[in-house]
Amino acid sequence: MEGRKRILGWGVLALWVIVIALAAPLAGKLGDVQRDRAVDYLPASADSTQVAKITEQLPGGDSTDLVLVYHREGGLTSEDRATAAREVGQVAAEHPLTSAPQAVPSEDGTTLLYAVSSTGPGTDEAARDAFVHDVRETVSGEVGGPGALATDASEVYESLDGPLLYTTVAVVAVLLILIYRSPFLWLVPLVVAGVADYLSMAVTYALHQGFDISVSGQSTGVMTILVFGAGTDYALLLVSRYREELRRTPHPYDAMTAALRGCGPAVLASSGTVALGMLCLLAADMNSSRGMGPTAAVGVLCALVAMTTLLPALLVVLGRRVFWPLIPAYGSEPKAARRSLFAAMGSSAGRRPLAVLLTGAAALAALALGTLNLPGALKQEDSFSSTPEAVAAMKTLAAAYPQTGTQPITVVAPTATSSGVLETARSTQGVAKAERGRSGDGWTEISVTAAHPPQSPAETATIRELRSALGDGVYVGGPSAEQLDMTDTNARDRGIVVPLVIVVVLLVLIVLLRSLVAPLILVAAVVAVWGASLGIGGLAFESLFGFEGTDPGLALLSFVFLVALGVDYGIFLMHRMREECLDGAEPGAAALTALRTTGGVIASAGLVLAATFAVLVTMPMVQLAGLGFVIAVGVLLDTFLVRTYLVTSASVLLGRKVWWPGPLADRAPARAGSGAGRAPARV
Repeated sequence: MEGRKRILGWGVLALWVIVIALAAPLAGKLGDVQRDRAVDYLPASADSTQVAKITEQLPGGDSTDLVLVYHREGGLTSEDRATAAREVGQVAAEHPLTSAPQAVPSEDGTTLLYAVSSTGPGTDEAARDAFVHDVRETVSGEVGGPGALATDASEVYESLDGPLLYTTVAVVAVLLILIYRSPFLWLVPLVVAGVADYLSMAVTYALHQGFDISVSGQSTGVMTILVFGAGTDYALLLVSRYREELRRTPHPYDAMTAALRGCGPAVLASSGTVALGMLCLLAADMNSSRGMGPTAAVGVLCALVAMTTLLPALLVVLGRRVFWPLIPAYGSEPKAARRSLFAAMGSSAGRRPLAVLLTGAAALAALALGTLNLPGALKQEDSFSSTPEAVAAMKTLAAAYPQTGTQPITVVAPTATSSGVLETARSTQGVAKAERGRSGDGWTEISVTAAHPPQSPAETATIRELRSALGDGVYVGGPSAEQLDMTDTNARDRGIVVPLVIVVVLLVLIVLLRSLVAPLILVAAVVAVWGASLGIGGLAFESLFGFEGTDPGLALLSFVFLVALGVDYGIFLMHRMREECLDGAEPGAAALTALRTTGGVIASAGLVLAATFAVLVTMPMVQLAGLGFVIAVGVLLDTFLVRTYLVTSASVLLGRKVWWPGPLADRAPARAGSGAGRAPARV
């Protein structure tokens, strides 16, 4: 019989081989559909997005706009000017430009600016990058502008794939070795997580082909982090329970069946909650946020499927020896454990629950005040933790032309009314000049130069004034308008997505825990964690990391991730507490027992998840680094402060009211027993 059961394990492995073979062609194509253009991150309904789409349809297609910058601190020499003119002429001779570049000298004589625009590359990112690189090889000055910045950003995102994956794998491997203290066991969940990541790439590509979801470097990077972080968490819970069952069950197959039956429902509920929380991002107007929702959900669900099918099959086939040298023999008892850290924490929360609850809440509130110190909106040139050439050029221009716009504001208007639009734009306050550009397909392009530096408050006011003066049917875009639209849209998205996430998560918890009070406690706790972790970011971003600004989407994305992932751990704690109450334990004792028995394994899971998100802090993009820091800090706060002290102390204080209005709130259940004989690692 045991041999037949082992064959079932081999059958599951064979099925997974088939799945991987089918997924391989799709996973390999994900990079081909990954896009990091401005339109892939912009709000779907914003003016700047409409400008980007319309200009792609104008004669020559989308234009690649560059700024060639020649600079000498002591002042440009006549030889410098001659070199600049010769090199710019060579660029014009080798590439189809929309107009002849004209030199714009700075007042102090240190800098020459040439605006270069070409429709040659069109919307082809590879062609755009080739054009930018060719120009950089031709000119001796710095090459900046929106096109060069897009190329530098694309190269950074492409460079993330390898380092992000390798660093994540290394971090998870080290933690698993320390947790399992086995030379073999750590490799099994790590391999399964890698398979899940590969499967998630294939599913994401299929979703893109079927539903045209946005796939960006940011979303695929976060998906990888989620697969390894959440997947390893599920593996830790399953392996911990499997180890316990092996001591009580002679055959690995039966032990795994019992382990899946014991912790499977909680794992399914928690992963489902995370996936639903991520899918709430579909309500966002930001293309980048909306695209991240399904990719993140795919990552979590692929991790769930792999960890509840492939991992159990591998462990059953490998048998007990995979735990060497700490093999759990049948009939053996685990070594007598010393008083655990979580038992001590639970005891302190049980003795003075009100004091613990008030102190912890005050600490979180104090940390949340750090949000007042968050830097302002992130400018394009501050998006990189390093300084690529496009950013260096922008900084040179900002210093040399302090009172002049150095990147265009693009207006597109119906051709029939374009003459009037041009005159209105020229007379708008804050506009230095406006020139007619390309026309086609019923639209005319107008290039507007502001009288103020890019992304300054004065230029922002000019953009708003243009939109107000030009009215409906005329769109105002360009790099600065894109940043403005992203800031405004993220504020709008927060007002929609945040309540939606809270409602969805709350409903899932109510159904799972059959209570209203317990879900409210969990949701309030994770919202408090979000505020505190964002406040810690406000204290650390500028002083510790030197960030000049924060991504407008940081608050929304960190909220969705922290609420979904924080509730994930709360489910394990409350699920165990409910089991204790069903066995007849009083709520106070049940809360302390749940903390004592689940604390160790969930703390390990929290450390792994925090460490995987902390990998993003090492990436050279401020958006990813800030998001990774806030989520990593939030997971640690939830693991070691909120879930350990605040949720436990609140449960002790409320007693049976924590299960109101369910049957556990009124009376002890019919089944007797204190739960004292329960397995210590049961989740």
